[in-house]
Amino acid sequence: MIEFSQLRCFVAVAEELHFRRAAARLNMTQPPLSRQIQLLEHALGITLLLRGSRSVQLTPAGEAFLRDARRMLNLAETAADEARRVAKGEVGQITIGFTAASGYGLLPQLVALLRRELPEITLNLREMVSQDQLEALRGGQLDLGLLRPTSYRPGIMASVVQRESLLVALPHGHRLRGDAAVAIEALGGEALITYPPIEGRYLHDVVVSVMQLAGVVPARVQYVSQTHSILALVGAGLGIALVPEAAAKLCPSEVLLKPLADPATPRVELALAWRVGNENPAFGAVMEVVRRVWGLG
Repeated sequence: MIEFSQLRCFVAVAEELHFRRAAARLNMTQPPLSRQIQLLEHALGITLLLRGSRSVQLTPAGEAFLRDARRMLNLAETAADEARRVAKGEVGQITIGFTAASGYGLLPQLVALLRRELPEITLNLREMVSQDQLEALRGGQLDLGLLRPTSYRPGIMASVVQRESLLVALPHGHRLRGDAAVAIEALGGEALITYPPIEGRYLHDVVVSVMQLAGVVPARVQYVSQTHSILALVGAGLGIALVPEAAAKLCPSEVLLKPLADPATPRVELALAWRVGNENPAFGAVMEVVRRVWGLG
């Protein structure tokens, strides 16, 4: 059986072509060095070195084996370095879930941050609604989730990382198109396009509460789960909507976005969530960067 210590001794002697210099290079005495070479030759069943009184020469087999010995030592060193880097979280991969709206706002900021700070960590991105992200976090399919605040399951931690204003989405020919800011009361009797109570529960509840507090009753309600689809329907003239501020980055030309006139209107939150006890070293490195840069507790 060949040992790495034997390979190191052989390479040193083969490169120095002198036992004394090779021993000094390895910080050892000549007798154990010679013994390591003998053990290696015995294990291989061939002669690697021709020993003279004053010089050492490689046999043809020794010259061929030297190339492989160097590769094996280099591979062992590279593998050890790679393992240490993985253990430190310097390389590896994490999977991040995100809602469709966060894909136009906070997600690009997070990706840019991690590429700058941890360039050798691979990021796997998965668009998912918030409830599905929670299940994936618990099951270990996600390391991090950018999701709307909700009732978190046991073992899930979260921190709010963004707060956005609600905007009113109007079709271009709407009667309120000239208003700099829209009073929520002015939306009474309008057809409302909004988030469904199951898949989009958080945004649904925010929109409904804002309208109920103002005593606004829509003429009818159409439920659509994705913000870009809501905006498309608004642009087609099928109604108005209340959407997060990030929607401005995907707003079609047929839609006007207006701020609400009431400054006390609740703001929409986005949270970063993770599973307690995640042992992925890359996750630990990512959280260290996120806590430092975003000031998370």
